[in-house]
Amino acid sequence: MRLGLMIGYAAGKIELPVELVQEADRLGVYAIWAAEAYGSDAVTPLAWMGALTKNIKLGTAIMQMPGRTPANAAMTAMTLNQISGGRFLMGLGLSGPQVVEGWHGESYNRPLTRSREYVEIVRKIFRREQRLTYDGKLYQIPYRGDDATGLGKPLKSTLHAQPNIPIYLAAIGPKNVELTAEIADGWLPIFFSPQKFESIYGRHIEAGLTRGDKTMADLDIAPSVSIVVTDNIEIGYNMLRPMLALYIGGMGAKGRNFYNDLAARYGYETAAAEIQELYLSGRKGEAMMKVPAELIDEIALVGPKERIKERLQLWIDSPITTLNMMVYDIHALRTMVELVADI
Repeated sequence: MRLGLMIGYAAGKIELPVELVQEADRLGVYAIWAAEAYGSDAVTPLAWMGALTKNIKLGTAIMQMPGRTPANAAMTAMTLNQISGGRFLMGLGLSGPQVVEGWHGESYNRPLTRSREYVEIVRKIFRREQRLTYDGKLYQIPYRGDDATGLGKPLKSTLHAQPNIPIYLAAIGPKNVELTAEIADGWLPIFFSPQKFESIYGRHIEAGLTRGDKTMADLDIAPSVSIVVTDNIEIGYNMLRPMLALYIGGMGAKGRNFYNDLAARYGYETAAAEIQELYLSGRKGEAMMKVPAELIDEIALVGPKERIKERLQLWIDSPITTLNMMVYDIHALRTMVELVADI
C-alpha cells in the first residue's frame, strides 16, 4: 500500500499547503489530489503545485463531469500531463444533484450513462487514432441537435499526450462502484471502511471487474482517509465531526444524500437520520456531536502514534492500494510515512 495526499478544495481564501506538498514529494508520497465543489477548481492548484515539485503525481479528486464537456476535460488532462512530464492522474466524478443542477445548470439525470459515455469519449481523445466522433445517448459528436448549425466537423486533438493517462472515478453507490470497477483505472471512495469492504463493496467490485475482463490488480483503490495524530482522542474525533456532519447531514436533500445512505449501509442508520434532521433544521452543533466515535474510527485514523499504528493494519490488510491522507500538519504526514515504511 502506497500513500497519497489529499489537499481538498478551498473555502474563502485559497491557501495552498506548499510546504506540506513539497515535504510529501521529498518523502516519496505517490500523489497529491485536489478537489472541487462550487468554489476553487481542482486543476489550477495542481498546475501550481506541479511547478513546485519534482516527482509526485498530480491527481484530481475530482473534476466534476457535468461542469465540463468530455473534450474540455480531455484537453485539460492532456495539457497538464504533458507539462508535468506525465504526472497527471485524471479523477472524475458526477458530484450530486444539488451542485449539478443548482450550480452548473445541468441535468443530473442518467448519471451512469453519463459516466460511461464521458470516459469512452475521453479515452478516444487521448488515443488520437482518428478524428473524434461519438453517437451516444447523452453525447453526440459532432453535435446533431435540432438547433445544430450543421457546420460541426470531426476533429483530432492537435496536442500529443500519453494515450493511457489513468482515469479514476469517484463512487460510493453500488451501481456506480460496479461501473467504476468495469471502466476505470482507479476508484476514489470517500468515507471508506476497510472492515466493511466485503459486505458493502466486494460483490459490486467483483461484478464490474468481471464485466470489464479485469482483475483486482488492474484497479487502484484509493480512498481519502482523515489522519489526526493526537494524544487526546476525543479532541481528534471533534476535529472530524464538523466535516462528517456536513456530508451526512447537509450534502443533499432528504432521500437524496449519498453520504447519509452510505452511513446507513455501514450500520449507522439511526445516527445518520438524527444528524440529517438536526443539520437541515439549522442545529449544526448538535448534529456534529451526534457523529458516532465508532463511525469515525471505521473511516479515519485518530489517536496517538501507537494507536494509529495498530489500527493502520486494518487498512494494510484490506484491498486498498493507495491511502490518500487528509492530514493537517507535517508531523502527521511524517508519522504516516514512517508507519507505512515499518509495516
